[in-house]
Amino acid sequence: MENRPAATRRFAPTALMLGNVVTGCAVLAPAGMLKELSEGLSVSIQTAGLLITFGAIVLCVGSPITAWLTSRIERRTLLAVTLAVMAATNIASAFAPDYASLLALRLAMLAIGVIYTPQAAGTAAMIVPETRRGSTIAYVFLGWSLAAAVGLPLITLAAHRYGWRVAYGGIGVLGVVSFLLLTWRLPGGLFGVPVQLRTWLDLARNRLVVLLLLITTLYMAGQFVIFTFMGPLVTRLTGTEGDAVGLIFALYGLFGFLGVALATRIVDGWGAYRTSLLFLTLVLAGVAGWALSAGNYLLMAISVAVWGSGFASTNSMQQVRLVAAAPPLASASVALNTSFLYIGQAIGSAVGAVLYGRDLIYGSGYVATAFVALALLTVIATRPRQAR
Repeated sequence: MENRPAATRRFAPTALMLGNVVTGCAVLAPAGMLKELSEGLSVSIQTAGLLITFGAIVLCVGSPITAWLTSRIERRTLLAVTLAVMAATNIASAFAPDYASLLALRLAMLAIGVIYTPQAAGTAAMIVPETRRGSTIAYVFLGWSLAAAVGLPLITLAAHRYGWRVAYGGIGVLGVVSFLLLTWRLPGGLFGVPVQLRTWLDLARNRLVVLLLLITTLYMAGQFVIFTFMGPLVTRLTGTEGDAVGLIFALYGLFGFLGVALATRIVDGWGAYRTSLLFLTLVLAGVAGWALSAGNYLLMAISVAVWGSGFASTNSMQQVRLVAAAPPLASASVALNTSFLYIGQAIGSAVGAVLYGRDLIYGSGYVATAFVALALLTVIATRPRQAR
């Protein structure tokens, strides 16, 4: 009974997708409430931002290691335990007495939570017929877009109106719901192909894979120079706060969701390279627009909408291109891309912290633009021969 096709278990893909919503909210949460964390824990904005920087370091190191260590574990058990840990640590975070405790809980949560996204993608491919794998994996990754489009604005709103502890508690409750749905609907008896140490060497020898991982690092670093401190930056640059800041995050996430919807419609006809080129160009246009319009709330909001329309789609296209670059190594390359995504986050948030700490709040937009421009040039360098 446990090995029946996924079609006999309705909502199994939805259960996997909801787990990505929880993961995305848990990873992004501090960015939406840095001011509240700073005030509530009596630390500086830069110190509160280290929740993102240190968390990203744990994620980038942990992704390939956990992919290797857990590849032989039955998937429903692995994913359910991961969600249970994320739910418990977020609920515990709501009661953290000080900054050190919150940081320790976050690092513990992310050390386990890093397992979820790449393993959920691999599991999605197992539970549906081959003809539906692409759309199902895209649907599961949609959870991250929803986390940015809906979860992060709600976190920002809850933290502003009710405090950061309520926001963490809300993520924990959502984690419990996700755990219950996944345990109920995901089939058991699912095992992936074990990841071996040689796999990483094979990926390192693949030039296209290496360039794609560099693209991930550069464009994520560029975004997180701004994104880590986006709330405080909007307040300092425009004098607005509260709901106005939440609206900026909502635009980022909403247009990210719309971008993914468009990407899934055009990628089959355009190909992953051209689609990736389009959406990374949108990211560059939006980030550059932020830099050029800094201080004007309306123009900054429009720039964030343009930027947001490209962020999630660019990541999705990276996944598609990595799978195509080395199909037998797809599960490992997706895990490695997740790792490099978080390397980019760590670099970007660290650079952003230095700029914010030195009061270079206008310069952060131009530094971010430089990172994304380098990523776009690297995409052009990966142009397939048939597209020339």
